[in-house]
Amino acid sequence: MSDESARPPRVAVTGTPGTGKSTATALLADEYDVIHLNDRIKGDETLWTERDADRDTLVADLDAVRDHLGDWSGVLDSHLAHRFDVDRVIVLRCHPETIETRLRERGESDATAAENAESEALDVILSEAVAEHGVENVYEIDTTDRDPAAVADAIRAAIEGEREPSAGTVDFIDYI
Repeated sequence: MSDESARPPRVAVTGTPGTGKSTATALLADEYDVIHLNDRIKGDETLWTERDADRDTLVADLDAVRDHLGDWSGVLDSHLAHRFDVDRVIVLRCHPETIETRLRERGESDATAAENAESEALDVILSEAVAEHGVENVYEIDTTDRDPAAVADAIRAAIEGEREPSAGTVDFIDYI
């Protein structure tokens, strides 16, 4: 029987597109093994099943991704990261209006930006993370008014156990 405590931790950094996951986790790459999952999926045809033409995005094959990851450890960055076996989940949150602006600036359609903003207001990813991993393993970080270095510091604190789980502390329902 293996000793779970000997295994390096697996941490999901997840959140609605536009919350700052990739920007913040890139700042942690010198300290942790950071896997930018969306880049891997885009770069490997075996990790997705189809292209969603309406959203101009790939549909990930979660079983294939799970196999691809194998016995990984470190930080998994993706809006899908909470769907995998992890020790803790860090959900980056951001005000929906800010998400809409960021996504439009990236060249996303108005429909995609609005859909993601609404998902953020409705706590979609947070709810999925809590349902999958339990409230005791989920940490929320509001990135709305934080620069990337401050977000990276908050992620580091959650990874290192320097902050308590905090699911349910961020609320954007007034956006709806």
